Amino acid sequence: KGMASPKKAKVTFDVVKILDPHQLKPDSMETERIMNVLDETAAKLEMSSLIPHMIDSLDRFADMLGPEITKNLLELQKLSMEMECLLASSGEETTTRAEERRGHLCFLEQRLKCSVRNVLRLFLANPSLPQALKPKAGMGDSPAEVFVKAFGVFRNFMLERLLTSPVEKEGKIQFVEDISLQIKKHTEAITALQAKLAAAIQTREDEIHKKDNIIKDLKTRIQDLAEDSKISFQKIKEEGEKQQKVELQASQSKCAGLQQDIGQLQRQLTALVVEHRASELALRKRKRRLEMEIWNWVQKYDIDMAEKQAEYEEVDAAYAEEKAQLSLLTEKHALLLQEYTQILEERKMLQEKEEEALKELNTKNRAAARIQALWKGYLVRCLYKPKKKKGKGKGKGKKGKK
Repeated sequence: KGMASPKKAKVTFDVVKILDPHQLKPDSMETERIMNVLDETAAKLEMSSLIPHMIDSLDRFADMLGPEITKNLLELQKLSMEMECLLASSGEETTTRAEERRGHLCFLEQRLKCSVRNVLRLFLANPSLPQALKPKAGMGDSPAEVFVKAFGVFRNFMLERLLTSPVEKEGKIQFVEDISLQIKKHTEAITALQAKLAAAIQTREDEIHKKDNIIKDLKTRIQDLAEDSKISFQKIKEEGEKQQKVELQASQSKCAGLQQDIGQLQRQLTALVVEHRASELALRKRKRRLEMEIWNWVQKYDIDMAEKQAEYEEVDAAYAEEKAQLSLLTEKHALLLQEYTQILEERKMLQEKEEEALKELNTKNRAAARIQALWKGYLVRCLYKPKKKKGKGKGKGKKGKK
């Protein structure tokens, strides 16, 4: 767990780099040449895989392919059909007939190879044509496509083998061994944890068993308490019935006393009714007198309200006139506000246009400065390039003499 040495850290980085083929780049002329050959072969294989699809849909691709490529594809189709017919007719034949068929088959094979090479040359002369035809051809998981993918895997494998040094290879092996060792340690740790988990589960099951026993004891106690409560309820019920009989006798005697009180109160009520009727008659006379006074006050109120209504109508007419003047002033204010808003928007647009023009001018100035710098660099490289070529030519002459 301490700090790793610089050499070990470098080896680990290189191993990680080797494990990712996308990070590999050719570092020598021989490697680059080999990779160029493999890339060209992969491109030719992709073009070859397009040929059967184009032959099947030749009418659809005729305008895009042109007359020359179409003619070569028709010739290739004709040769393919002849070879298929020749292979299909192979049955019980004489020795002479079989030798003639074998010779004709070799001749057709040579012509077919030449035809395919001609088509590939035409495609290589126009490299944009296969790229345009590839999505339209609608290739699926055909054997040719599977072979092209396998060749791509082979190309990445070759690149990895060419760029992997012995030190990096040893580092890669050491890296894989370290990973295997870590996996083994993790497996042992998982086994130990599983054993601990099983022990914890067993302990928990024992605790659950103990809790079940406690629950059974509590249920037994609850049943005993229920029986005891039933007995105590029966005793309370008997005592309540006895007390009810005693209270019933007391309530009967109390009801007799209350009946006597009710008779006495009814006699008092009759006397009070006679007295209250006399006072009611006096109050009725007073009510009539108050009603006359209220009627007089209502008449006076109506007269006052008529005068107030006339005054209110005059004030309302003046208010309506002032309201009309206010609406006119409001409309004028809205028009002025709209004109003011429009003027502000025009000023804002002019300011934005000025800012955009200033940004565009700054961008053009930076672009001009970069272009000038690139042009100066290009002139300097053009000046020093012939000198470098002369130096390389002299080096090759010395090697030839040796």
